[in-house]
Amino acid sequence: MTPYSKDFPVSWEELHRNARALSWRLLEQGPWKGIIAITRGGLVPAAILCREMDIRLIDTICVVSYGVDEKSGAAMKQGELNVLKGVEGDGDGFILIDDLVDTGRTAAKVREMLPKAHFATIYAKPAGKPLVDTFVTEVSQDTWIRFPWDMEYTFSTPLADRQDK
Repeated sequence: MTPYSKDFPVSWEELHRNARALSWRLLEQGPWKGIIAITRGGLVPAAILCREMDIRLIDTICVVSYGVDEKSGAAMKQGELNVLKGVEGDGDGFILIDDLVDTGRTAAKVREMLPKAHFATIYAKPAGKPLVDTFVTEVSQDTWIRFPWDMEYTFSTPLADRQDK
């Protein structure tokens, strides 16, 4: 059984608006040396932040938290994190960006690796919220956020007509 009982689709316009709002908050706290995006979810917000904040130095930290270990090809255990690519330093002067913080597992790992980075997300759920320095929108833990890069346009059954009400 899935722990998600709510569905929260996010449009490209809404994501862009929220990333700009995050940029406003972060500009007040700068200056910043650069941005480190947590792949893959942090890539789109990082691009928007870089444009809005006129930041040119961008790096990535690549973490897999499910699926297949890309190095060994072995199936990963649930809850296991695999860092495919890190960054040098402790994060001082950098914004660490991701689309959301959910359970906090990935956030705790990257915080351990970059303790001085300023961690920002667009969305934050209660379990992971304490690990983030700045975020825009809090959503409940039982909500599945559907980002625009994960969706295609299709018919949606009205809420009143759904069997899973």
